[in-house]
Amino acid sequence: MKQEGSLARTHEQEPGLPRGRASLPADAVRAAQRERLIRAIIAASAESGYLRVTVADVVSRAKVSRAAFYAHFADKDECLLAATRYGRRVLIDRITAETGALPRETAPAEALRVACRAFLRFLTGEPEFTRVFYLEFPSAGPRALARLVEAQRRFARLNEVWHQRALAADPRVPAVPQEAYLAAVGATTELVRAAVHSGQTRLTDLEDTLVRLHLAILGGRPWDHEEA
Repeated sequence: MKQEGSLARTHEQEPGLPRGRASLPADAVRAAQRERLIRAIIAASAESGYLRVTVADVVSRAKVSRAAFYAHFADKDECLLAATRYGRRVLIDRITAETGALPRETAPAEALRVACRAFLRFLTGEPEFTRVFYLEFPSAGPRALARLVEAQRRFARLNEVWHQRALAADPRVPAVPQEAYLAAVGATTELVRAAVHSGQTRLTDLEDTLVRLHLAILGGRPWDHEEA
């Protein structure tokens, strides 16, 4: 399987970390090991399915020792939790950077489109992480389920921030209950999951759908409304 995303770029064809006089400082070694392991479990899970992945598979791709793996993680579930947490953080940082760079006078609908575009571009550019997060992660047990709920709430918070700004900028925007923010995230998740499951690779094609979905749920707009 060709590795396309940076979060799944592994070191199978490269040497291990330098030793002896060329060795890195201890903190740098630990950071490099952790990064390698995170990328390796994403790559392995995307290719083989998480349930088939073993610790041996992960350390082989990461070019680190089994002892190094257990110095960072208790088991492969904990490694996957760390990997998905890292990827989610990068994704949210990407969205907030894109929207934060907009001029203050940007219309709420346009700001929403920029956020949806950043979200979908990230997922399209990181196909292995996207597959793991949306299709493989739920099989990692109760801790993964709890982490998914946490992720949903983080994204719901982004929706709430957008909605509060939209309320201040446009009197036509209605008040909505807290559940609406999470409902928009849930609908988005199912649309993305269905697209990934069907083999769709250009998730950016969902941009118009996601913008209209959020404007319908949070902005009180008819589905066929043309954005200002």
